Amino acid sequence: MSSRTFEDKQSQGSPSSGVEFLKGVGQVAGGTLLSITMLASSIVAGGLVGLAISFRNLPDVRQLRSFFPSETTYIYDIKGKLLTSIHGEANREVVPLDKISPQLKRAVLASEDADFYFHHGINPKGVGRAVVTNWVAGGVREGGSTITMQLVKNLFLSQRRQFTRKIAEAVLAIRLEQILTKDQVLEMYLNQVYWGHNNYGVQTAARSYFNKSAEYLTLGESAMMAGLIQAPEEYSPFVSMEKAKYQQKEVLGRMLTLGWITQKEYDNALKEKIKLGRIRSFQGSALPYVTNAVSQELARKFGREALLKGGMRVQTTVDAKFQEMAEETVSKWHRRLSSQGLSKNQIALVAIDPRTHYVKALVGGVDSKTSEFNRATQAYRQPGSSFKPFVYYAAFATGKFTPDTVVYDTPVSYRDGSGWYSPRNYDGGYSGAMSIRTALKLSRNVPVIKVGKAIGMNKVVETCRTLGIMSPMEPVTSLPLGAIGVTPMEMAGAYATFANYGWQSPTTVIVRVTDSSGNVLLDNTPKPQLVLEPWAAAAVINVMQSVITDGTGKNAAIDRPAAGKTGTTSSEKDIWFVGTVPQLTTAVWVGRDDNRQLATGATGGTMVAPVWRDFMLKALKDTPVEYFKPPSKFPRPKK
Repeated sequence: MSSRTFEDKQSQGSPSSGVEFLKGVGQVAGGTLLSITMLASSIVAGGLVGLAISFRNLPDVRQLRSFFPSETTYIYDIKGKLLTSIHGEANREVVPLDKISPQLKRAVLASEDADFYFHHGINPKGVGRAVVTNWVAGGVREGGSTITMQLVKNLFLSQRRQFTRKIAEAVLAIRLEQILTKDQVLEMYLNQVYWGHNNYGVQTAARSYFNKSAEYLTLGESAMMAGLIQAPEEYSPFVSMEKAKYQQKEVLGRMLTLGWITQKEYDNALKEKIKLGRIRSFQGSALPYVTNAVSQELARKFGREALLKGGMRVQTTVDAKFQEMAEETVSKWHRRLSSQGLSKNQIALVAIDPRTHYVKALVGGVDSKTSEFNRATQAYRQPGSSFKPFVYYAAFATGKFTPDTVVYDTPVSYRDGSGWYSPRNYDGGYSGAMSIRTALKLSRNVPVIKVGKAIGMNKVVETCRTLGIMSPMEPVTSLPLGAIGVTPMEMAGAYATFANYGWQSPTTVIVRVTDSSGNVLLDNTPKPQLVLEPWAAAAVINVMQSVITDGTGKNAAIDRPAAGKTGTTSSEKDIWFVGTVPQLTTAVWVGRDDNRQLATGATGGTMVAPVWRDFMLKALKDTPVEYFKPPSKFPRPKK
């Protein structure tokens, strides 16, 4: 998705005619054999001008005026630390010619095409030499290709060595130099050529071989890189430093002969200590759960092809150190819960800033090396009682209910198809009349179903959709008990909207995306919209504070105002704690990939609330205490 294209060639006088092109041949001095060689090359060169007219099947080089080379996409954390690079076959980062070391440009020209700035696409001397060599050998042994010919071969033609292909190269090279300047051709070549180890273009090669930008390559490094072009993997210093040094010496010798460097520069370059970088292509991600989520979001917005070849620069919402702390916390609690009888447990954690809906941490499992399945974004698990705040919000939003409204925890049955549905509490008993606050903090099942039936389950579904929960759900009687599939990301985003009093931006792991030239492709600067009744959202937060102070979530207390809710499904297959402070909302899920019972008696309050507490204490270490706004700060909805 680079915006770098090539405009029409600037006026430099009309291209030389065939006669003018051939005049250069007569200026070459030499012996009889050389004269014959040059005559042969002149005939070939002159013939090519005529052949150009008949080669009507060749590609149209004019399309290179708007050429978009495939480029590697780079993903960074919020502070600019590189997390990973994503590319298809070609690992490439395009750079302009003025950002490439002059030493490298001279080294490549000396090695590949010393007369580059003096010919018009093909070099009579090179072609003539190749014709004689190949004639004597009885086949193609020497190319005689100019940089322009190499470029059109890489872009348009097959790699098979055939005489007809060489003619096609020459024709296309002549055409190309009629529409692009020499500098444009050289820039395109240096960004297109293969340098070995899946590095396409000079920038990725320089970073791989010498861990620096192409702009800062020394003479010694430049000569070594130029020496790779003919056989990159064979001459690679990663494979054989001896062969790489031999090629370096050859290039430096050529530069010395041409008078492009002095004897002292030659000697110093040979003595220069080469400090190698590392092979970078197809390296793993520093934070796989984060970068995989980013890749999925990019593919949805721009398509898979753009992700692999678009050269995007992606700033994520995640701080690498913060993410590493979250991953370490999950790993520690995986071991601890295993020792407590929760064998084969998996843990997912999502932390979101409710003010921006930026994801601050995203942990999709206990070990990304053994499984990259992202349970934070891809696992749809039942939320159990952590779903109940959605029901109570819908009730508060009608204006008919408050946290102090009395509800009844008493037996009830509802018609369910051909039978009856009789909800039960986790402990099997009933507690009679109580406030909504008490019902939620003690996580009673019967009252929340009665409230859901009173307001209509369709309102509950509507609330979930507004909060960004898009999982399939039906307005059935058991809905308030969380008998649907949701992701930890959805739960964290929903609670974050409560914590921001109904203001919501799209939950995202991406701050900004640009192309390789800096043009903005995606800007996720928060643009909050009010999607909930602020009083009702504040009321839910207020009630969920009681869950932590004296309810089922006591193990989540963190010595500052916090609101949250435990969740435990039937048969203890999924256990949750989702909670928030004004600056950070976190959802933690624990379960097994095979969806079996974790352990008898495993609950969100006893097993998951401590995980949430441990993470939040670390995450908020340097964050000042902030208090939630009480419902009284907002107008109550009218009945």
